[in-house]
Amino acid sequence: MRQPPPLLGTTGGGAGHAAEGDRRAPGPGSGARFAVLGPVRAWRDGAEVDLGTPQQRTALAILLLHEGAPVSLTDLVDIMWEDAPPQSAVSTVRTYVSRLRRALGPGLIASARGGYALRAGPGRLDLTLFQDLVTRARTARREGDAPAAAAALGDALGLWKGSPLTGVPGTYAEAQRTRLDRLRLAAAEDRFAIDLELGLDIGVVTELAAMVGAHPLRERSRELLMLALYRAGRQSEALESFRECRRLLAAELGLDPGPGLREMHRRILAADPRLLGPSARGWPAAPPPPAPAQLPADLADFTGRSTGLREVAEALAQPGVPLVGIVGLGGIGKTALAVHAAHAAREAFPGGQLYVDLAATGEPSEPGEVLAAFLRSFGVPGHAIPVTTRERAALWRTTLSGRRVLIVLDDARDSAQIRELLPAAPGSAVIVTGRQRMLDLPGARWLKLDPFAPDEAVALLGHVAGAARVGAEPRAARGLAEACAGIPLSVRLAGARLATRPGWSVAAVERLVREEMRRLTDRRSDCLAADAPLDRGYRRLDAEQARAFRLVAMSEEPEVTDLAAASVLRLPGEMARPLLESLVDVHLMETGSPGRYSYLAPVRAYARRRAVTEDGVAACQAAISRLIDFHVRTGNLSPAARSGAAAGPSARRPEPVADLLLLSHAIGSLAQPSIR
Repeated sequence: MRQPPPLLGTTGGGAGHAAEGDRRAPGPGSGARFAVLGPVRAWRDGAEVDLGTPQQRTALAILLLHEGAPVSLTDLVDIMWEDAPPQSAVSTVRTYVSRLRRALGPGLIASARGGYALRAGPGRLDLTLFQDLVTRARTARREGDAPAAAAALGDALGLWKGSPLTGVPGTYAEAQRTRLDRLRLAAAEDRFAIDLELGLDIGVVTELAAMVGAHPLRERSRELLMLALYRAGRQSEALESFRECRRLLAAELGLDPGPGLREMHRRILAADPRLLGPSARGWPAAPPPPAPAQLPADLADFTGRSTGLREVAEALAQPGVPLVGIVGLGGIGKTALAVHAAHAAREAFPGGQLYVDLAATGEPSEPGEVLAAFLRSFGVPGHAIPVTTRERAALWRTTLSGRRVLIVLDDARDSAQIRELLPAAPGSAVIVTGRQRMLDLPGARWLKLDPFAPDEAVALLGHVAGAARVGAEPRAARGLAEACAGIPLSVRLAGARLATRPGWSVAAVERLVREEMRRLTDRRSDCLAADAPLDRGYRRLDAEQARAFRLVAMSEEPEVTDLAAASVLRLPGEMARPLLESLVDVHLMETGSPGRYSYLAPVRAYARRRAVTEDGVAACQAAISRLIDFHVRTGNLSPAARSGAAAGPSARRPEPVADLLLLSHAIGSLAQPSIR
């Protein structure tokens, strides 16, 4: 087999690299951009291009990595299929190139010397931009302009979006990945060296420690770490790092440390004054970044939850790395309790307080993105944040070592989302809120929030709408709290409605809330606000759970049995209970005794509205009919009474079917055209 073309180039410019002015010239392919420093991607006139199959993507990557030089058909075949090319390999490559030409536009991929060359134009490939920026940085450093060199290297490292050539298989791609990773590491080491020149010693230690942990045999990284540790007053750790490297080199490669590492070791032992940073030589050193204080504002009218606050405070005071989880229905006050408890405990965590809403965008946040934000909050510059989540997590644990930090992770989906965010060294603590317990997090202490007791709910109404006004109508106030089922968000919104209508009585607002609870359409804006946390939980259900949540809500009884639910869902009895239990786990249903389930009133109303919208009128009425049949079959209503009850919604009927028929009639009216 013919050998693949040699690996290309090293960091730095050359005849094939564009100057600054040339990067802005239109040239061939002025509407196209390409990326290989992460997933292989292409854009045409600002829109990303579908690059097709992995093999077609590989063909493009090969052409890009040759940076405009021709690649023969034979070399393309050898690289893409290695030792076993099919007989149709040449025609297949031509097909790939033809498809790429159509996708990328004319003039980009030219036929040349029995193969192809991709001439993207200056500045259109992230790899060439990276190389140009590194060259500019090294030139600036030679000329004594360290800040300009640091800025250029920061821009260069910012071009990396993950492991290079992601999505490209094969040994050639693996070799190129190794080469490109070495270029990135060399640029990162250059940037760390400049940071040390500028006096940024403290911030560099944790980043270099993470790099050395990931690449323990890179001697330059180790040398820079030793210098940073020495300047930070950690001479013994610097010397231990040298000894560790010497052991590793001997065990892995049978080598001794190189001259640079040995010289750094000698100078540290001799306390060479030239090793001291700029501040020790009279230069101004950059101040350390302030401890992050990211907690949202506490609620001025925070109400109740004395037991929950006590339990959270006790959990945070435990030794090690305490983790306390707060779970419950959306709108039940998990975030309010977590933030209030965190503010109360902040003096015990002088290293900082971090907060992140893990579902702020509507989709679960990726751990890698959260780690990058956390690292930046501790002063780690963007260029020094590792590419992979695993490396970021290692740097994060190193950053937290020796600090007492409180971390609030709000609305976590599962343990996989937060596991890499947790500290390892004792002293820090974590508060997590979520919809369900994460039983695979050992040592976590879980607290389930229930609705407010009547007195707590009335107290919150008083805080929002005015204590005198609420106190003047005690029965109506308790009725309004009951209509809201003690859910703090619903109570708060009802109180806000009362506060904005000074001429209304509490009883009038109670009647309005109960009326709107029965509505199946046309919700007010504040009602939609009450639905928002339920929307979040509902979107996380699978299709089977969501259907059960919607249709079982057609029951009009305070509790519904698993057998009744099975009839509604047309499922075997043994299959209904696990479904309902899964809804209890995420707090969309409640259970008092085995086999019996219930909804809080606002949640039942929400589920019915979802059913009308998603299942339709006919499906809702069919579910009600199955529920009535279940009552007939189980003796709650005789067949004679059942037939006599069919006269219409206004006829007298025995319970529990009367309300079901009324509900069916109300739902059916939604399908009738309005009369004008």
